[in-house]
Amino acid sequence: MPTFRVAGKMFLTLPDDETSMAVRCPKEERGELVLAEPEKFWVADHEASFAWVRVRLAALDDADELRAIVVDSWRQAAPPRLLKDHPGLASPA
Repeated sequence: MPTFRVAGKMFLTLPDDETSMAVRCPKEERGELVLAEPEKFWVADHEASFAWVRVRLAALDDADELRAIVVDSWRQAAPPRLLKDHPGLASPA
């Protein structure tokens, strides 16, 4: 399963079937996200105790939404020095 990392920390995995991806998501926000858009997001049983959420790729609206999800996950894993070096990715406006 391909994994994507920043500074050694995973921020995205792509399961073999390539119909979904797992991204970082704070546990305290995850439940609300899944309830708001269950057609897009869910929590895999084996990831329930971790800060991850699954994303159904076909349910995303467009490439901009995909980019926003990936960048948000990257932000959560990136160390402060990288956030500083990439201010366009550091935080939402």
